[in-house]
Amino acid sequence: MITAFRAFSRSKWAAALLVLIAISFVIVGARMDVFANLGPKHVIDAGSRSMNEVEFRAAFDRVRARLQEQAGRPITDEDLAAENIPGRFLESQTQQLGFLNWAWEAGIRPGKELIVKQIRQIPAFFNQITGQFDQQAYETALGQQNMTPAMLEQDLRDQYATEHFGAALQAGARAPRIYGAILAAQAFETRDGRWFEVNESMIERPAAPTDAQLNAFIQENAARLRSPEFRMVSVVLFSPDPAARTAPIPEERIRERFEFKKDSLGRPETRTFVTLTAPNRETAQKIAAGLRAGQSPADVGRANNVRPAEFAGSPRTAVGDPAVAAAVFGLQRNQVSDPVQAGVGFAVAKVTEIQAPQPATLESARDQIVQELRDEDAKGATYEGVQKYEKARQDGRNLADAAREAGARVVDLPPVTQDGRLPNGQPLNAPEQVFSAAWNLTKGGESDVIDAGQGQYFAVRVNDIRPAALPQLDEVRAPLTQEWTRREVLRRISAKAEELAGRVRGGQDIAAVAQSAGASLITRQRVGRDRAAQESVGQGALQGLFGQSKGQVFSQPSSETAYVVGRVDQVHAADPAVAGPAAETARTRIAQDLTQGLVEAAFTAGAKRTGAKNDPALARQALGLPEQASTPTPAQ
Repeated sequence: MITAFRAFSRSKWAAALLVLIAISFVIVGARMDVFANLGPKHVIDAGSRSMNEVEFRAAFDRVRARLQEQAGRPITDEDLAAENIPGRFLESQTQQLGFLNWAWEAGIRPGKELIVKQIRQIPAFFNQITGQFDQQAYETALGQQNMTPAMLEQDLRDQYATEHFGAALQAGARAPRIYGAILAAQAFETRDGRWFEVNESMIERPAAPTDAQLNAFIQENAARLRSPEFRMVSVVLFSPDPAARTAPIPEERIRERFEFKKDSLGRPETRTFVTLTAPNRETAQKIAAGLRAGQSPADVGRANNVRPAEFAGSPRTAVGDPAVAAAVFGLQRNQVSDPVQAGVGFAVAKVTEIQAPQPATLESARDQIVQELRDEDAKGATYEGVQKYEKARQDGRNLADAAREAGARVVDLPPVTQDGRLPNGQPLNAPEQVFSAAWNLTKGGESDVIDAGQGQYFAVRVNDIRPAALPQLDEVRAPLTQEWTRREVLRRISAKAEELAGRVRGGQDIAAVAQSAGASLITRQRVGRDRAAQESVGQGALQGLFGQSKGQVFSQPSSETAYVVGRVDQVHAADPAVAGPAAETARTRIAQDLTQGLVEAAFTAGAKRTGAKNDPALARQALGLPEQASTPTPAQ
């Protein structure tokens, strides 16, 4: 199939088809809004702010990297889709850009000096040897995060605007005192109560379950017990021959490739120079004057509170700022540049050494060229195998015979699920493309040859399908009997506890009820909600005590095989001396939550005022996710 497509693309019929397609676009376009597709398409539009596909993908990749770091494992597209991370990220970015556009128009605009100061406080942007702000380190560090200086500066402006707006809200937000008082009163309230435990010794043990009961139990837990669908798959592998990596290459080919690439194989011109970056043009002019007067870069730097950044034998590509690079490589030896407007501040450069470019020689580039040609030959040989396989299949050969003629390997995989797991739950080490191809086929179906990248190809055949199914009773009788019995025991304990609680509710004394059941009555006074109380009386009794009013009876699970039945005898209000300070602390926390809510409401309102909207289909396209029918969505 791949061969057929490539052959067709070079034929006269392909050109004719393209003409027809172009004509169809003209005809269809005549019925469309002629201005609809003019200008760039944006994933998010929010007034003067927008985010295109590249920016959206870069921002999402940073989020994905943080998620993977937190999870300690790679995060797949399926993982993200299961939690709707792409959709939630799109909505949050839409609201954020909408709010920031509104804030800018409302006059919340951090000054440039504030942004520059913040950038110069980030340690990663300084030369580790000189301690001086380093434009190259600045851009390199940003590049590792898929960012540019302009993006960082915009992010810092956005951060300041958001923080200052939030600080203003927080300064004015005041939670009512009663809110803190209610929380403190609940936290420091204590209770008196009595209770006893109902356990397995107080019930009649259930008899062994019948087959009918176990089958009914299977049906009740079908979602948990059903095994997934498994598929038995054969994979035809086309991989480069390892011997091709060491095959001899004719000298004529080596020379021909060298002549073609020699301009890019040589060593470029390099320079040794020093730069000093000042916060303003006036200081930069003083630095330039000092260097021209013969002062050393170190002395000039000390006099102007600037640390020099030294570059030894650096090519032009090593200078991150294009303006600085142009200035440095336009100077003669020992010449000093005029102040240059850099990405951050004004730079002055002095060149001390110039190393001329060194052209490549055949011998210096031989190993690189030979390996490059070997890689090409290996990939070419692999693709020839793909073509042989496809021709053999077209001639009627079966998969195994076609693979044998093409020199490919056929590997029979063990039963595997759609997400690539073996029957024991362990993942199968195979490309995800194998599983997706297999699940697009029916039993006996065979895929076209699929390009797996790096010169590797494969084809898939589905030999058999084992449908998802519930287990047979005899396969799971022992563990199922154990689980059924555990559930039945707990059900009987719960019924017994409710029966005893009903007697107490009916007016019988709890001590007498406990004695009739053979249980020990526990009495506690002034039980609080703290951790010590939880460890002392248990979670079940604590929930019962604080889940009922004075005089009420509770029946509460206390463990997997026990319940507690009890009564709330008295409720003691919190001590004002203790609850008062706690109320103020709680009030502060409530105010913080209130501020957060106000900020979220402001984001929503700002996005709505701006008319921020997004294009989910374009967002999914930017992230390489499958298409879904959708229309631009306004910010909620």
